[in-house]
Amino acid sequence: MKVDTAIVLGSGLGSLADEVCVEKSIGFAEAGLPVSHVAGHVGRFFLGQFASIPLWVMQGRVHLYEGHSAQAATAGVRWLAEQGVTRIILTNAAGTLHPEYLPGRWMMLSDHLNLTGTSPLEGGPNFFDMSEVYSAEWRDLMRKKANELGMPLHEGVYAGLRGPQYETPAEIRMLRAIGADAVGMSTVLEAIQAKALGMEVLGFSCLTNWAAGMSSDELNHREVLETGKSAAVQMLSLLAAALPQDG
Repeated sequence: MKVDTAIVLGSGLGSLADEVCVEKSIGFAEAGLPVSHVAGHVGRFFLGQFASIPLWVMQGRVHLYEGHSAQAATAGVRWLAEQGVTRIILTNAAGTLHPEYLPGRWMMLSDHLNLTGTSPLEGGPNFFDMSEVYSAEWRDLMRKKANELGMPLHEGVYAGLRGPQYETPAEIRMLRAIGADAVGMSTVLEAIQAKALGMEVLGFSCLTNWAAGMSSDELNHREVLETGKSAAVQMLSLLAAALPQDG
């Protein structure tokens, strides 16, 4: 069976996996990949059916802040490509920098800022075009389906930083000044790797909290996980509506 679509689940979004009828499960270690030790990142691939369409799910990821290289952090994307995946949906939990993008909502990535200081393409003259990392055609479909469902779906620029510490208020002011709408510690390297492999890429940020300085609340990973769980229900509805027409 040819399975060309995959979804990568970020922090707190593992509940999306519960809606997939699993046919095969492979742990990261079993696949020869590094394993994450961060809460909310199970570390497995599984093949299954969701909304009557077959897809690969990557539940969890590894990060630069755990001490991994850019190559290691994107090994899962290359593994999926080896299985025949040509279209990938990258999800993450992110802080919102936009005053009108409220926590608990989803933002579809229109572009990104790679502020990690590295790239999975290092090591050679890998001059891949990044003019349209996130598929305009696929974004149009998701936008249309979200409107039909009455689901709020923002669009904006995601800034990917190295972490693991959360940003300072001054750093958030800088990010807003250079055009970021949300900030997190993943996704950009995976998107670069997927684009270089010729995949069609889509990205979603679950906006789990206000970025530093935009609220008096203290940032913590537990809040990220809890907000991600509640917002996952909306994403399930959108994927169920959009994926069959995509298949």
